[in-house]
Amino acid sequence: MTVLTSFDDYPIHPSSSPIAFTASSDPNHYDRYFFNGYRRDASLYFGVALGLYPNRHVVDASFSVVVAGSRQISLHASGRAPLDRARANHVGPIEVRIVEPMKRHRVIVDSPEHAIKADLEFVARSGPVQEPHFLARAGQRITTDYTRLTQFGHWSGWIEVEGERHEVEPGSYGSRDRSWGVRPIGPPADLGAPTNKPQYYWLWAPVNFETYATHFDVNEFADGSRWHEVGFVLNDGDAPAVSAERIAYSTSLRPGTRWAQSFSLDLALPSGELRHLVFEPLYEFHMSGIGYFNPEWGHGYWKGELAVGAEAWNLPVTTPCEPRHVHIQAVCRVRDGENTGLGVLEQLIIGEHQPTGLTGIFDPA
Repeated sequence: MTVLTSFDDYPIHPSSSPIAFTASSDPNHYDRYFFNGYRRDASLYFGVALGLYPNRHVVDASFSVVVAGSRQISLHASGRAPLDRARANHVGPIEVRIVEPMKRHRVIVDSPEHAIKADLEFVARSGPVQEPHFLARAGQRITTDYTRLTQFGHWSGWIEVEGERHEVEPGSYGSRDRSWGVRPIGPPADLGAPTNKPQYYWLWAPVNFETYATHFDVNEFADGSRWHEVGFVLNDGDAPAVSAERIAYSTSLRPGTRWAQSFSLDLALPSGELRHLVFEPLYEFHMSGIGYFNPEWGHGYWKGELAVGAEAWNLPVTTPCEPRHVHIQAVCRVRDGENTGLGVLEQLIIGEHQPTGLTGIFDPA
């Protein structure tokens, strides 16, 4: 049986195997796109995700929109992954098109039966930044082993949902990440004796300002010690990112949730400058809208040759600590001294976290 694909005609092979073969036989191997975008007045927010799971032979994608901070509408698609990865950026009515690598992307959504359509273009403001490698274990087993880049840009185009057309004016802000490797996806396997208690603490905060961007993320264990962190300031153009030498944050949680009521971030730069950013949460974008912890449209699940569906709900939700609602991106107005920007504070907190006083798996603050 031949496994040759169109990419085998390019000089990109990292081993003697055809490109269709992954370096890992782990069923949780994945290759993923994520984009977000928002009007500068925060009246419209959208997220896009497309993931390939070659060892599960599945590809899926989602497109989700929040209108006026009060309603979230999502379209999901899942199908059999094509052998040729050149065709793996399109599933059902959702397509992520690479117009110019690392510089220009196009997102096309066309599902008239679900009253969801979009034609959007992302143009990078600066180069991509490769984050430190992600590596974590449960006992002796590797659970997380992946590489990710983050990039900032501007959007233009339009979105139609529930019979209404929304223009995304040129210059609207956004960011994207691109990651690949191994992390938990799809149906969980029986892995024998339990090792660690369920615990995951994750914050991710890309912010667009007028002439620059800032970024921060952190993973922490239950005691607050960090196993991954990154912080940087990135000016428009070709200048490299300036990485922070010290990263600190302060947060208080909203009662009844696992989400930040207030949040501030300090990035100590090599020049001696201290950037103090204050985040003002405006509303939540639920990551279940693009598949995370979604009971029907989770990442990497086999749903047949092609399945397409839609869902919508009003915001804010009344059950913020249900598993499908815990993972959010809070759309935030952010102040950096005299400058004001817009971005997100993504939050996923499962299990105990001593610095914030959280206990149980999904117990609220």
